[in-house]
This record gives sequence, C-alpha cells and structure tokens, in this order.
Amino acid sequence: MVTLGIEHLVASPPASLAGKRLALLCNQASTGRDLRHSRDLIMAAFPGQLTCLFTPQHGFFAEKQDNMIESAHMTDPVSGLPVFSLYGEVRRPTAAMYDHFDVLLVDIVDVGTRVYTFLYTLAYCMEEAARHGKKVVVLDRPNPVGGEAVEGNLLQDDCRSFVGLYPLPMRHGLTFGELARLLNGEYGIGADLEVVTMDGWQRRMFFTDTGLPWVFPSPNMPNPTTALVYPGQVIFEGTNISEGRGTSLPFELFGAPFLDWHTVLDSMQVPLPGCFLRPLAFEPTANKWAGQPCKGFQLHVTDPQAFLPYRTSLALLQAFMRCYPEQFTLKAPPYEYEFERTPLDLILGDSALRHQLAAGADIRELESAWQPGIGGFSEMRRRYFLYR
Repeated sequence: MVTLGIEHLVASPPASLAGKRLALLCNQASTGRDLRHSRDLIMAAFPGQLTCLFTPQHGFFAEKQDNMIESAHMTDPVSGLPVFSLYGEVRRPTAAMYDHFDVLLVDIVDVGTRVYTFLYTLAYCMEEAARHGKKVVVLDRPNPVGGEAVEGNLLQDDCRSFVGLYPLPMRHGLTFGELARLLNGEYGIGADLEVVTMDGWQRRMFFTDTGLPWVFPSPNMPNPTTALVYPGQVIFEGTNISEGRGTSLPFELFGAPFLDWHTVLDSMQVPLPGCFLRPLAFEPTANKWAGQPCKGFQLHVTDPQAFLPYRTSLALLQAFMRCYPEQFTLKAPPYEYEFERTPLDLILGDSALRHQLAAGADIRELESAWQPGIGGFSEMRRRYFLYR
C-alpha cells in the first residue's frame, strides 16, 4: 500500500508547522486515498492555520480545457478561503499573495512529463518563496508513469518556455518531490524546501500498481493510460493532427480527416514496443476538426515496461510529415504565451528536431545522439532520489 505525503502530514503534524500560517498549492485532484480533499485534511489537522489556496493551469476544479484558457481568482466555496490562480493574470505568484502565509504546502498530481505546466508553477512558487523568505513543503505523490524510465532529448535553451524551463528529458522519471529537490539544488533556486515522502512507493511502479484511486489532474487526463501515452502524444498539440481533445479518450485517440490507416502503418520505420495502433474513426465535439470525421488510431499500451511513448509519437509525426506534405501542418503561435516561436519546437524542446524528422532521420540514431545528455541527467537525478 502506498501512503501519500498528505496522509503522512496530517497523521503526524510536525511541530515546525505549529502556529504557522499555511497556504496550499492544489486543485481538485489533490485528495487522500479516501478521496477527501487535501484542503479539508489540512484544516482538520491544523485548525485555523490554512489562510489561502493556489491553483495551477486548468483552474481549481480542472475545468479549463486548453492552453491559454485562463482561470480567475476565486473564493473557495467550501472553506471561504481566497484561491489565487497562477494561470490567469499572472503565472508567477506576487508578493501580495505571499503576505498571506508563512509556509506553502504543495500537493499536486503530476504526470511525469517535461511539458506539463504544473512543474513550472512549482518552480515559480519556489523562486518567489526564496525571494520572500517562505518555506515550501512538497507533499509527495507517485509519478504515474514510473520512476525508472527516462526518455527523449534534453530541452535546449532556445526552446525555453512555460512548457520547458530546464534541460529535462520529455519523460524524467521523478516524483514531484524529487523534481523540487533537483530544481532547487541544480538551478540555483535556493528555497527553504522540505519533502514529506510517501511510504510503499517504488520506482518500478506505474500508477495502477499503487492501489490509489485516480483523480484527473486536468480535464484531458481522465485515466492512468492517458498519462502513459502523454509523454509522446502531447507533441500533436503542435500540429493539425487531433490529439483526441473533444473525445472521451484524449491523447489515446488521434487522427485527422486526411489520414489513411494503411498509408501511415506502412510508412513506420522503427519498432514500437509495448503498444498496438488500432485503426478507427472518431468525431471530436470540440477543438481541432470539431464535428468532422477523423481517421486515426487508438494507441493501446500492451506492455507499460517496454512502451516508449516518445519514440512512438515521433515515428507517427515523421510518418505524417512524409505521407501528407500538403495536408499536414504545424500549429501557428501563440502557444503557452509564446507569440513568435513554433509551438511544436517548444514541445519537442529542440528546434532542430522537426527538421531532422522531416529530412528522414532514423529515430534510433537520434536516440543514440541523445544518450550522452540523458546519461548525464540520469546520473544527476539519482542524487535526488527519495525512493528505491
């Protein structure tokens, strides 16, 4: 059984938090295994000490659908506390917000992927905490896509944005607490940071191994399988290929009206272990190609240990480029508040990569070229491990 950081915190409230004004960075997915919200657990364990809430992209209720759809500040209908949105008029918390508390508790469901913006909300909160002399306590949770595999190229400096601020691979294999430790230690944040660890979590575990209930952290992350495919399928946000938004299986379904199943499958040039591409048609109710029939696939993960989500989606991206040079297009800016740079480059984290794919580069050779960087990252991240 996995015991969460929030559960440890409220079971044994530390003396260091006695009398401190507390804030909580969270959203509706921040619950214990009994599905009680962390805000309620903290208010019960620390009566009168919780003073405000912060919430990341998609809003407190994870109700905002897409990139650059902002949420406003609000009043929490349960506690009556102010909720400060960090994906609205600001993405970096202000000094006035930090006047409300002494210690920021962080209880966020992350999905183990470089481009998931909750990570950068955490980083901004840590930077401001260091600036204003506030303590940050991360209540740790499982990485739903495991803590062993690392995959993809490291982010390059010219692709820094709110979907990538640090030279991380697409799939980093760290928990949120370990990520916080790495960012704090390697990139000069220097916050007063503490992590309340889990019990029972091991690096080999995927979310379905934890025995915990899944609560969707964002509106298009409805189940653990979505999280498994997301480190690859997210790249289609930067193209005119539907990534399945507006369907019941976002990121698992993908396609476009102009695709032909056999053409795509016949053009795949690298082995794709641990998955099966099942041809189908779907009709999104919103977002790209809304109301139009799309030919595409459902990406079934048959072996999570063997599955390479980034390779799989890069191979598909290359096939679309090769087979449909006229119909396939890139999404135009803006994307995550970047108004000039190509969204696909920001997601891939390397502006050369799409050109290499378009030129027919062998993805296995690209992966080999990334290994020195991945090796250095893997060695570095071990210094911040909290779990076997």
